Amino acid sequence: MSTRVGLIVPSSNTVAEVDFYRHLPGTCTLHTARMYLEETTPEGESVMLDEHLPTTAADLATARPDVVVFACTSAGALRGNAYEADLIERLSAKIGAETISVAAAVRRVLAARGARRVGVVTPYIESLNERIATSLETDGFEVTAIHGLGITANFAIAAVEPERIGGFAVETLAGQELDLVFLSCTNFRALEAREHVERALGVPVVTSNSAALEAVGDRIQATVSA
Repeated sequence: MSTRVGLIVPSSNTVAEVDFYRHLPGTCTLHTARMYLEETTPEGESVMLDEHLPTTAADLATARPDVVVFACTSAGALRGNAYEADLIERLSAKIGAETISVAAAVRRVLAARGARRVGVVTPYIESLNERIATSLETDGFEVTAIHGLGITANFAIAAVEPERIGGFAVETLAGQELDLVFLSCTNFRALEAREHVERALGVPVVTSNSAALEAVGDRIQATVSA
């Protein structure tokens, strides 16, 4: 029996679906809903959450997904972890399916890996980097460094080649005492850069989309085992 996976993404995201198509189990089908966003800024994401997400969630509910991924890492972290948890609870109730927040999925993976000191690379501006760092630190992780490319046009984030992502991560995090590297953003081609960064820095690398895919896989496995 197939599992319907709902994916909520900013409207200008062109990477998350590709990663999910490539890495979801063959027993899954993917059903995407888009919430309007062009500028990856706190202001743009606030409008997305308050004005566009409610309609997007209602639309997705009509596809009756079995599990849903809220696939915007920075928006998940934007207003703090308590707000994120409440948002996900409300989405689950509205859609009628368990909803996974990417930001929370990342923190769960870091904890499962036993990571304490985390280096972070993002495509974001500093005001969003601060939210990502606070989200991690609230759950007890030490952010040893966080570096962003300063991109505000969300569509442009997807245009960053994996080679540049990998090079930027190695350049900015080399020499750090790290347990793990986190490459943030579901619209970042970070999953394609992961192996290079792992080899170059000698530590595990988690990306937004790899964490989300792992969470979906765990949910499917739990359902099969029940």
